[in-house]
Amino acid sequence: MDKPTPQGMFKAASLLMLTMLLSRVLGYARDVVIYSRFGQNSLTDAYNAAFSIPDFLYMLLVGGALSSAFIPVFSGYLAADNQKEAWRVASIILNLVLAALSVGITVGLIFTPALVNLLVPGLADSVRDLTVLLTRIMFAQAFFMALSGIAMGVLNAHRHFASPAIGSLLYNFMIILVGWLLSPYLGIMGFSIGVVVGAMANLGVQIPALIRVGLTYNCSFDFRHPGVQKVLVLMTPVLVGLSVTHFNVFVTQNLASNLAEGMLSALRTAQRLMQVPVGVFGIAVAVAVFPTLSHQAARKESLLFKQTLSNGLRSVLFLTIPAAAGLIALRTPIVQALFEQGRFDSYDTLVTAQALLFYAPGVIGYSAQQVLNRAFYAIQDTRTPVLVGIVTILLNIGLSFLLIQPLGHRGLALAYSLAGGVNMLLLLAFLRPKLGALDGRRLLWSMFLTSACSLVMAVVAWGVGLWLPLVLPLTAKIKQVVTVLTGVGVGALVFSGLTLLLSMSEAQQVRQLLSRRRQRQSASP
Repeated sequence: MDKPTPQGMFKAASLLMLTMLLSRVLGYARDVVIYSRFGQNSLTDAYNAAFSIPDFLYMLLVGGALSSAFIPVFSGYLAADNQKEAWRVASIILNLVLAALSVGITVGLIFTPALVNLLVPGLADSVRDLTVLLTRIMFAQAFFMALSGIAMGVLNAHRHFASPAIGSLLYNFMIILVGWLLSPYLGIMGFSIGVVVGAMANLGVQIPALIRVGLTYNCSFDFRHPGVQKVLVLMTPVLVGLSVTHFNVFVTQNLASNLAEGMLSALRTAQRLMQVPVGVFGIAVAVAVFPTLSHQAARKESLLFKQTLSNGLRSVLFLTIPAAAGLIALRTPIVQALFEQGRFDSYDTLVTAQALLFYAPGVIGYSAQQVLNRAFYAIQDTRTPVLVGIVTILLNIGLSFLLIQPLGHRGLALAYSLAGGVNMLLLLAFLRPKLGALDGRRLLWSMFLTSACSLVMAVVAWGVGLWLPLVLPLTAKIKQVVTVLTGVGVGALVFSGLTLLLSMSEAQQVRQLLSRRRQRQSASP
């Protein structure tokens, strides 16, 4: 297998950023269709709550724990040029996951009413009944998403990112298409069926890529295989951490279900907006560097490992600090432009923008956490991130109970953001003794300059958001869209100009990359 290069890592990160951005756009379009058709009320509360249990089952078995443990082990076999054992490990893991998933889905289907009643006790009886129905439909999603998660792990270990990225686009597209076609007849249940169809499409698009990288399947349940044992040992602490993480989600939904109707949906909408930069920048960079970190760790290339980690972390912070500032400055225009139409009214905009204000700072911590966690996973230390996660999640839960009284749904959002920041700081503190100096002074100086530029940018963007609607002679929706686009564009120009003026190394690297691309394009016939 070819040795990973910085150029390859950059191309992978660029591809992932583009496709994740498109996926987020489709996710936004999905939410617009749902909220404009149904509003932000008990129906959408039921739809959003129905995701929780199937998502928990998927994340527990595949989404976080398995991928974080599987990729380093699988990559280790590939680095040793042992394809046969790599595929044998993948097959055994697949068989074990499918067996566990079958049991989990069966138990979930039987006890869905009790689980929903525990998760969202504050909903009215009719809404809980709808949540039970939608949850049972979406259990099928967990099955196909589990297969997709394993396929993605195999492909990412081969540094093949295109098919999984396209799969995520198809997932959201099929939810929109199927939901739009079925909802006039089946109501919001049509979108739940769309979720299942989208998960099937996500898996289907990855199968040809698996065949191209040499897919080999063995019908074996040999959990005593050394590679499988290593995966199980590595993933066990992550399982504990994910269980605690989702317990926090359950607590948040439990508390939100006792607030006014629609607050659960408002929190989910605001959090999804906050997750856009986390996905486009944080997860994209982290997924792209993870195979490289795993290979460098397997080959004991400690200096290159620290350099890759430092570059990835500084790049994420350079991108997400201004993103968080921009969300705060333009929170109301963004929610108006994206959602205020149909049954989604000005009150829905107000409560969603309030939640977004307190969620936005969490972009920084949760994005950096994506890179830092994978650094631990690459050196096959899954215990430390879990212990840190447990501490910060317990903090999140405690803060949620404390802040919900004075701040309502805003307190739940603030608790989530504070926990993300603490998580980032603790991960950095525990990583340094394992790797040595991480170029901390350069990192802090970069964060300071980025924050200063972001503050100026946010003030300018906020001013644009206030002034522009007063002077634009346009219809309401067009005015809202133009205000957001102008605010984002002006803010991006201000931020870029300031970082170039300050000669920040991150800005210089971006400019050099763009310069080299222009040179290659001009040299091509």
